[in-house]
Amino acid sequence: MNIKTLLFAACLVCAGIVFASGTDTTASRDSRHYPWIPDNHDGTYTNPVIHADYSDPDVIRAGEAYYLVSSSFGHTPALPVLQSFDLVNWTIIGHCLKNLPWSEFDRRGHGNGVWAPSIRFHKGEFYVYFGDPDRGIFLTRAKKITGPWSKLVCVKQAKGWIDPCPLWDDDGNAYLVHAWAKSRAGFNSVLTVNRMNPEGTSVIDTGVTVFDGHANHPTMEGPKFYKRNHWYYIFAPAGGVKPGWQTVLRSKNIFGPYEDKIVLDQGRTSVNGPHQGAWIDTPSGEDWFIHFQDVGAFGRIVHLEPMVWKDDWPVIGREVGRSGKGEPVSVYRMPEVPHRAGTSVIPQTSDEFTGRTLGLQWQWQGNHKQDWYELRKGRLRLSSRTPEMQDSSLWDAPNLLLQKFPARAFTVTARLSNAQLRAGERTGLVVFGMDYCSLHLKRDATGSTIELVTCADANRSGREHIETARKLPSMPAQIDLRVDVDTSGVCRFSVCTDGTSFVPIGGAFTSRAGLWVGAKVGLYAQGSPGARTRGYAEYEYFRFN
Repeated sequence: MNIKTLLFAACLVCAGIVFASGTDTTASRDSRHYPWIPDNHDGTYTNPVIHADYSDPDVIRAGEAYYLVSSSFGHTPALPVLQSFDLVNWTIIGHCLKNLPWSEFDRRGHGNGVWAPSIRFHKGEFYVYFGDPDRGIFLTRAKKITGPWSKLVCVKQAKGWIDPCPLWDDDGNAYLVHAWAKSRAGFNSVLTVNRMNPEGTSVIDTGVTVFDGHANHPTMEGPKFYKRNHWYYIFAPAGGVKPGWQTVLRSKNIFGPYEDKIVLDQGRTSVNGPHQGAWIDTPSGEDWFIHFQDVGAFGRIVHLEPMVWKDDWPVIGREVGRSGKGEPVSVYRMPEVPHRAGTSVIPQTSDEFTGRTLGLQWQWQGNHKQDWYELRKGRLRLSSRTPEMQDSSLWDAPNLLLQKFPARAFTVTARLSNAQLRAGERTGLVVFGMDYCSLHLKRDATGSTIELVTCADANRSGREHIETARKLPSMPAQIDLRVDVDTSGVCRFSVCTDGTSFVPIGGAFTSRAGLWVGAKVGLYAQGSPGARTRGYAEYEYFRFN
């Protein structure tokens, strides 16, 4: 590094920003085993740049670093923050919220909670806004990207307000654009702009409807607010998550009227519904756009598109003819940035449980408690949680420790090295969504059993069904649980109890997305309703390949 780079790195450290060289992070050390690496190391990248469920991404640049936030709904820790120095190599650096401050999420809150956040850097602070469709618009902020993040501020108490994004104008006035959730407000496809106080902590007027998309842009949502060359721009997806497109609105007046133009759609590609994302510029003057694509059980994965300006309209992706409209790219040159990672830096997946805290890739299904787990002597100890009497399945359990599907195909192996379970308790590996499948060890009055259990329509009170059960004559020193997931999302489970060979167990299971999220994979320990004592299970590692 030259002296300018060293001084810049020191400034990033002071701001709480991790300067990732690509050779000294957990993620990069694990990259040989990571199932999806977008950086081709030949000056190009392959989309998606994140093959994991980071829906509704928003991205900003602060200095020479880029930060991404995304929806987390009822999962905790909530509001993940990812960092990159080239828009291709990303790693998780933290979360804005440990738990959600509402008791609804103490059990579970599928599909509710943190919707479509936006992130901005204003007057030396990071601001993150999000909408809860039942409660209103909320803000948390921090002087360092790594926190601590402030207690949530209610910017506007409201029902049906979603997808907020602020804009501080050149004169210091603050504004907020947001969309509407039809399930709460009774309508959608409308964008509203409100005035805020200069601090951006409170809405101070009744708002102005600046665009109605019912005629040509149905289901318009997810707006992002920008200003360039005296034009106000609202980037907003329309047409629905899976079949939709990216619309851009522009006006010389912040309250409109706004012109509209479709600037990106699927075109001749296989990338359906390319929309809802962020415009980013680089220090060298390049423009890029990040958006998601819904791929079912694999979630809403993140793509990076080149972007240029023509006649004060953005063209995103590869322009089709001279239409001013682009289509997604598959392989493209890397962004021109001052600092390039030496090796791949990727979102964390595998965990050897040797740290003092859980890896940032893990999330619980609801607000979590400290006594659910412990990291000790290189193992993760999960304490069995006693479910509520009315819980019908794992769908109701907040103590599932899960992470996102990270690639088009992958294998997960978890080593259970100590199971001190009470009668009626179980622990194991689960692929989780509205349908789920669990390969677990179960303890009863007569001994231990390996079971494969499925549950269809768990979101509709579906009941579990035992596909296979194998009694263990004695408890082995360790049990390795494995699932292979293919490109169709079909899962095949196997188990190793002799330390040598894996034996298939049960038939194929087709993974299914959760509510607004992709399928997940992870661990749990669960007891029986009414139990007075709790056992535990210890895991030595959780590895992706």
